[in-house]
Amino acid sequence: MHSTAAASRFPKPHVNWYVRIRDFIDGIARNSPSRFAILVFTALILVFTLLFSLPIASSTGTVTALHDALFTAVSVICVTGLSTVDMATQWSPFGNVLVYVGVNIGGVGVLTLASIMGMAISRRLGLRAKLMAASDTNPSRIHVGPVNEGQAVRLGEVGNLLLTVAISAFVIEAAVAALLFPRMLIDGVPAGEALWHSLYYSAMAFTNTGFNPNEAGLSAFANDYWFLGALMVGVFLGSLGFPVIYAFARGWRKPRRWSVHVKITLVTTIILMFAGMMLYILLEFDNPKTFGSLNVGDTVFQSLFMSVMTRSGGFATINIGDLHGSSLLVSGMLMFIGGGSASTAGGIKVTTLAVLFFAAFAEARGRESMEAFGRRIPRDILRLAVSVVLWGATTVAVSSIVLLQVSKASLDMVLFDVISAFATCGLSTGLTQDLPPEGVYVLAATMFMGRVGTVTLAAALAASQSRQLFKRPEERPIVG
Repeated sequence: MHSTAAASRFPKPHVNWYVRIRDFIDGIARNSPSRFAILVFTALILVFTLLFSLPIASSTGTVTALHDALFTAVSVICVTGLSTVDMATQWSPFGNVLVYVGVNIGGVGVLTLASIMGMAISRRLGLRAKLMAASDTNPSRIHVGPVNEGQAVRLGEVGNLLLTVAISAFVIEAAVAALLFPRMLIDGVPAGEALWHSLYYSAMAFTNTGFNPNEAGLSAFANDYWFLGALMVGVFLGSLGFPVIYAFARGWRKPRRWSVHVKITLVTTIILMFAGMMLYILLEFDNPKTFGSLNVGDTVFQSLFMSVMTRSGGFATINIGDLHGSSLLVSGMLMFIGGGSASTAGGIKVTTLAVLFFAAFAEARGRESMEAFGRRIPRDILRLAVSVVLWGATTVAVSSIVLLQVSKASLDMVLFDVISAFATCGLSTGLTQDLPPEGVYVLAATMFMGRVGTVTLAAALAASQSRQLFKRPEERPIVG
């Protein structure tokens, strides 16, 4: 009786709604960090869809159609650069600010973003949040469990990595804007417009998005190599990945101490960049609609610019639809590969391609293990690379089939835009703006799949990994 009376006099304190929400989110994060990250990404897309559909976001003061608002939100958060509307004229100043803020949020990366939000909620960076951020720099952690932390960023350094993400994004975008601003003033652009456009272009370059604030696109700067060079620098740095930038920040003078991941990313990126340039020179030198009327120096520069942008940049000084079919195929291959892991670029990533080549070389030499830069690469990384390529190719194939049926367009045009969506590149043949609403939703789903990442999505779909306590009889099928 006394205990009951005491309980009535001293009721349990009311639990704050903030605490309940925090505990609920923490429960989701504990069960599956990758699913929590996808939920965060999805929530952001829904919020930005609502904001883009508001009359205040439109330059005409009217409600934007749902499929256009959703596609823009996905393209912004997934830092893709494709659009179903004219980005230079559709949005009001409020809408343009949404685009600017959205690409910077999306460029941070899905798992890193989820970690930062989790840190903001709990006011500390715990082990679970560190694991989530670390998996963005080395996705094999969420696929096969513990791995050698020296291959990317050590778990204890994730806090420093998150700080590097924020600082590097701010510094690089500010530096690119500082290069663009005086050039625009020289070209006669008003100071206020030049300041806004320089910040806008720098964000689009570093996040590898490729939106243009000008209605005419880059045509006004097609021959301005200072302007185009600054964009290339921003795109290149953004496509390397935050682990590579982090390695530079803590030891750029000692390349021998760089991890295998950093070395593979740099070497493969440079090889693909100049290989793409040479292919564009060979394939487009006789095309009067693209580079055929240019001199040798201009052809080399424009080909290099095109090669960098197909890696996920999204800017173009030419009409993509004017490229030869062979160049469209080369562009699709470069876009599908993309940039570095944990970068603002998309695609299957350059390290995935490198691992496949290492495996092929090891098989040709009759060696059991893959090696790179004096280090052995475990075979589970090869299985992960094959899974990434297979899921990516399947996504592109299914989306292409559906869009071919919906749009009735030619295969080369559909395939190019689908790969651009999956690789979050942003280049387009013009097909995207002509798609019906059902086609827009298909391409939006393709962008989401490409940005979230096949590894993260596969880990999210797998509720748990069960350990098999027995082995079945072995038998070798005929391959090749």
